[in-house]
Amino acid sequence: MKYVITGGAGHISKPLAEQLLAAGHQVTVIGRSAENLKPLTDKGAQAAVGSVEDEAFMKQTLQGADAAYLMIPPNFDPQGGWRPYQNQVADVYIAAVKASGIKHLVVLSSVGAHMGEGAGPVDGLADFEKKLSALTEVNIKILRPSYFMYNLYSMIPLIKNMNIMGSNFGAPDKKMVLVHTDDIAATAAEELLGLKFSGHSVRYIASDEKTSDEVAKILSEAAGKPGTPWVQFSDDQAKGGMLQAGLPEPIAKGYTQLGKAMREGIAEADYWQNRPQLGKTKLEDFAKAFGGAFAAS
Repeated sequence: MKYVITGGAGHISKPLAEQLLAAGHQVTVIGRSAENLKPLTDKGAQAAVGSVEDEAFMKQTLQGADAAYLMIPPNFDPQGGWRPYQNQVADVYIAAVKASGIKHLVVLSSVGAHMGEGAGPVDGLADFEKKLSALTEVNIKILRPSYFMYNLYSMIPLIKNMNIMGSNFGAPDKKMVLVHTDDIAATAAEELLGLKFSGHSVRYIASDEKTSDEVAKILSEAAGKPGTPWVQFSDDQAKGGMLQAGLPEPIAKGYTQLGKAMREGIAEADYWQNRPQLGKTKLEDFAKAFGGAFAAS
C-alpha cells in the first residue's frame, strides 16, 4: 500500500510513519524541510518537501496514493487569522483529494469540533470536517483526540515562577480528558493499516481522565514540587498570561475561548456521549518526561 502522511516528523506523524514502514508499506512524508524528514527517510520513507498550502504540490503528492493522513499544521502567526488559515489549508486538501482520486483518508480533528463555533482553534477543524462531508466518494475516518498531555509542558514556567499550575479550565469535581500523541499515532496507524472504515465516521481518542487536582498532584510530584495547586484563572487572566508569554493576540484569544468551552463542559460534551476505550499512555507515564523537562528548564 502507498500512504501519504502530512505533518512532517511531528509528534504524531513520525511514530505513525514508523509504524506503517515497519509493516512494509510505501510511505511518503510531507514536510517543509528535507533535514527534518531525515529520521524517516533513513528508515525508508520518501520525502515530499513542500507546503500543504501549495495546491499543485499537494495534488502531485497525493497522486497514486491508496490512503492519506491529513492534518492542518499549527501556525502561530497566521497573516489572515487562525481560522482563515485553517480553511485555506482545508481547501487545498479538498482540491488535492478530488484531483487524485484517493479513496481513504484519516483526518486529524479535535474534541470540540462538534460545536462548530466557540471552541477557538478547533472551529477551523469543524469547518474542515464540514468541507470533507462533501466528498461522498471518499471513505473518511475523522479522529477527535482530547486535550494533548504535551500542552501541559506550558505549566513548567508557572510552577517555577509562581508555585502554581492552572488555566481558565479545570475543577476538582470534573474530569479533564487527556491524550498522549503516541496513542493518537497508534489509532491512526490502526485505521490506515486496516482500512476497514467506509463512508464518513468519527472516532474519539483519549488516554486518561483526571481532575485538575489529580493533574497537579501527579505532575508537581514528578517535578519535585509536591503540593503545587491547580488554580482556575479567569478568562482575562488566562489571555493576559498568554499574551505576556509572547503569543499573538488571535492565538491567545482562541485558546482562551477553547478553555472556556472546556470549563463549561461544552467542548467535551460529545466525547462523553461517545466515550472511547482509553489508550495505553497514562498521565503517570507522561509525568516521567514532564519531570525531566522541568529539571532541564
